[in-house]
Amino acid sequence: MKESAVQSAPTHDQNAPQTLKKVARIDPWSLGSLAVALIVLAPIVAVIWIAFHPVENIWPHLLSTTLPRYMRNTLVLMVSVGLLAATMGATTAWLVTRYQFVGARWIEWALLLPLAIPAYVGAYALVDFLEYAGPVQTGLRSLFGWQTSRDYWFPEIRSMGAAIVVLSAALFPYVYILARAAFREQSSAGEEVAQSLGAGAWGRFWRIGLPLARPAIAAGTAIVMMETVNDFGTVDYFAVQTLTTGIFSVWLESNNAGGAAQISSVVLMLVIVLVTMEKVSRRKVQFFSLSTRNRPPVRVHLRGCVGVLAFAVCLLPFLIGFVLPFSVILSHAFGNLERWHDAALLTALANTVRVGGIAAVVTVIAGVFMVYGVRLSGRSLPRLLLPITTIGYAAPGAVLGVGILIPLAELDHGLADLIEQVTGSPTGLLLTGTSFALILAYCVRFFAIAQGAADGAMGRVPPSLPMAARSLGRSRLHVLWEVYLPLVRASIGSALLLVFVDCVKELPATMLLRPFNFDTLATQVHEQASLENLGDASPGAVLIVFVGLIAVGLLARANR
Repeated sequence: MKESAVQSAPTHDQNAPQTLKKVARIDPWSLGSLAVALIVLAPIVAVIWIAFHPVENIWPHLLSTTLPRYMRNTLVLMVSVGLLAATMGATTAWLVTRYQFVGARWIEWALLLPLAIPAYVGAYALVDFLEYAGPVQTGLRSLFGWQTSRDYWFPEIRSMGAAIVVLSAALFPYVYILARAAFREQSSAGEEVAQSLGAGAWGRFWRIGLPLARPAIAAGTAIVMMETVNDFGTVDYFAVQTLTTGIFSVWLESNNAGGAAQISSVVLMLVIVLVTMEKVSRRKVQFFSLSTRNRPPVRVHLRGCVGVLAFAVCLLPFLIGFVLPFSVILSHAFGNLERWHDAALLTALANTVRVGGIAAVVTVIAGVFMVYGVRLSGRSLPRLLLPITTIGYAAPGAVLGVGILIPLAELDHGLADLIEQVTGSPTGLLLTGTSFALILAYCVRFFAIAQGAADGAMGRVPPSLPMAARSLGRSRLHVLWEVYLPLVRASIGSALLLVFVDCVKELPATMLLRPFNFDTLATQVHEQASLENLGDASPGAVLIVFVGLIAVGLLARANR
């Protein structure tokens, strides 16, 4: 027995180095995936750290003064916009999927167009259209012979109510897209049974259609509410003080970065609660189709006044969300043709294309790298971090601005001092003094788009194809380049365009992180409109809308 034990020992010792080598082997794909995940999550962690370790703690002052007002306005705005956008999106989606009426086919795609109009552009257009010197009040005074504003009553334009209408009209397509897809996928069997039991059109919608589409509607509403929290241009223009405007006020006006981080942490917690509620609601409410022959619902023809009413209900959000703002902006743009040759506009356009293009390419490459690395790794930590990295899309741009600029500024100053000591000549700020910080914010903010597109596209590739390539001696990099990318290039191209469009429209992060004397189309439009100079702001706004229309066209093609 002893001899046997002695003989077996060397065998164990010979295997030990191989085991240790296998454990200690560093997989570059796993390591790279972890690095990408840490970069994406670092600004969020930085915000929380700065909030708990401020240089000057003004938390008690915020609690006793402005924070309750910021919180109350934000909650009112979120809930109101969420409810109105959900109502508009679900109603229009139900009408275009269940009924056939005059203009139904056209309006089904037209309802996507408000996505091309940034909410702050819609705010500028609405004020210009309804203000005292605008065409509506001017026409009323001319029609009824009124002389001044004291002769008649007109609702206040720059108010919470107007902000709710503008944001709802700009954001309801998020609900519409998901609800429309959910209604189209429902079987007609349930509605036929309900109809045979005497349920009318309203009963079938309330008891059958709406509950089955509830997860999709809840997901769309959550996106709308998160975008409402992120908005700065609209609420700032309408003088509605929210948590996002509070971040700008405390940081830029009071020069207190710690206070801005504390408000940002409140926004972050609010967003996390929203995301959690949306996930829980979808997990607790699940519906399955038990029929093997799933027949799509047959559209009911609506004629006469009922058909006209259905078309009017669908047309109203389209008019408010797209036709009105685009018409106002376009009229100003044609009235200021000389502005199109302005050097400042061309510079802003070049800056927008450059930083947006770089951010889109870097984001998509990072998303593909991380998804592919997680698939190769098979380890639990990268797979756990993969869904967590999508929180950057939920985090408002102002929050990311705080989480990026403050730690990056300290690193930048230390790096500049080190280079000056080594070389003897000052180099300036390389990270925050250039567009690096802005590009990083775009990458973190919209990483979820690239990651989701890459994950979904790679998931549709049959596993046998990369396995066959590996059996033929191809490396992992060659498998990615020669097998995956040719098969997923359409999805990757779509993600590239969508990230670029979102970078073009992003305002809060751009305002906080842009270098001095660096304008993009979004910041230039906001600055000119804030000075009540919509004529000079209109060319930039038209360019933003045209870029958005390209993305909407791509989205419509994908949702056919």
